[in-house]
Amino acid sequence: MESKEQQLMELLGLTARALTHLTASVTSMSFELLRSNDEVTKAAGRRMIDRMATISSGLDEHWRIIGELTGVHVAHEQIETIQEIQLKAPPRLPSN
Repeated sequence: MESKEQQLMELLGLTARALTHLTASVTSMSFELLRSNDEVTKAAGRRMIDRMATISSGLDEHWRIIGELTGVHVAHEQIETIQEIQLKAPPRLPSN
């Protein structure tokens, strides 16, 4: 069985990875909000992007500490994040 310290380091890494994915997803959604014609929605998107940048900076510190604990230094940008999927318009159904 792994030591408690190893388990805690693994948990910390998994938590930081989940937060990194969540931040990337919310940031992606915020950029989509900027496409809106509604000015209030655009403003909300801009504010959320600013907030996500602040959170991302905090996550960089998490990854730095995780690197110190594990001896494996990984930059926040190197973390595999969820890929954005480009949705295409649905195919047109033939008219009867």
